[in-house]
Amino acid sequence: MTLFWIICAALIVIAILFVALPLWRGTAKNNDVVRDAANLEILRDQINEMDVDLKNGLLTPELHEQGKRELQSRVLEEVSESAATPTATPSNPYKRLAIVLSVLLPIMAGGLYTQVGNPNAFSDRMAHGDTSDIGAPHGEAGIAALEIKVDANPEDGESLVMLARAYMDANRYSESVQAFEKLSKLVPDEAWVWADYADAQAMAQGQTLKGKPTDLINKALALDPDSMKGLALAGSAGMERGDFVSAIKHWERLRSLLPADSEDGKMIDSGLDEARQMLSHIKGGKPPMALEEINNPPAKAAAVGGAERITGTVSLSPALKGKVSPDDTVFVLARAAEGPKMPLAILRKQVRDLPLTFELNDSMAMQPQMKLSAFDKVIVVSRISKSGMAMPEAGDIQGMSQPLRPGTKGVNVKLDQIVN
Repeated sequence: MTLFWIICAALIVIAILFVALPLWRGTAKNNDVVRDAANLEILRDQINEMDVDLKNGLLTPELHEQGKRELQSRVLEEVSESAATPTATPSNPYKRLAIVLSVLLPIMAGGLYTQVGNPNAFSDRMAHGDTSDIGAPHGEAGIAALEIKVDANPEDGESLVMLARAYMDANRYSESVQAFEKLSKLVPDEAWVWADYADAQAMAQGQTLKGKPTDLINKALALDPDSMKGLALAGSAGMERGDFVSAIKHWERLRSLLPADSEDGKMIDSGLDEARQMLSHIKGGKPPMALEEINNPPAKAAAVGGAERITGTVSLSPALKGKVSPDDTVFVLARAAEGPKMPLAILRKQVRDLPLTFELNDSMAMQPQMKLSAFDKVIVVSRISKSGMAMPEAGDIQGMSQPLRPGTKGVNVKLDQIVN
């Protein structure tokens, strides 16, 4: 943010120099020099013409001599007038204009930016996490245009994102919630959607993360445990409900994802210090135990889930290894064998993790009413996505199991099909 304002100031200074400097230098003295040079050049031309006339017999020697003396007298008069000019630099009206423009240019530029720019575009990333870079227009006219566009094509996810964020920027939080709700149904497998949805929901219900916003944050982190906005909001939610252990856990994970000397990192450090201080004030001997759990976590947490839990492995066909890169996204999900195609549980990894052992359970559900345990038969699907989107796209590599019952163990899924 600071760098942005430094660049703006430098550009304004350059613009002022381009406009004001020529006006400042355009003094009357310079104008007099130009005028004298022009007059002397005219006098020389006239003398040359008289010399030619004398040679051609058009002037007598007496008239030629008389005319030459008159021209020389005029030259002396010009020089005398220049010498008589006061040595002090005459007043230059353009200097006032240069000063006025130097003052007005920064003021006008700042005023214009506040009207059509976005002062919040460079706010700390902790407030926005790892959300998409798609921006939102400002002003009621821009919002109205987006509303028309979304109404004409409800499947236009990009316009829907822009509209949701435009509502947020305009403090129209309830409408932003409605837009993010539609987006979550259109793109249910992106962590940043649920994190932004949680942010909007919190603002709409009085700037509190309790209740539904926390549920939405949990969905974001289930999709991507390293979602920076999800972790930031989860830590804040923990602080709000007095669960300082949860706040510390989430913020420590977020801190590990940020550069050591970044401004965001310093903000997280400050939040961690506050959470630890609050935790140390709790009575009853719980703080030491809680801090011990944070600083020295158990080697392996107990698995979440019950009889619906599905476990297995995902591997990549050797014939397709040359078509992927280690950073490509790998999705492992369960969906109903019959009925809606929405994931009942979903896990996100990378190609570098293959072959991987997976576990799917009810805690990974996208919607409370859409869980593994609610269906008799499901299919486990795994897909490698170049774009990072769980929605199938041409060129993705996928594999799937046969229909199976929730609770099945040892499921093997091989990634051996290219999506057309």
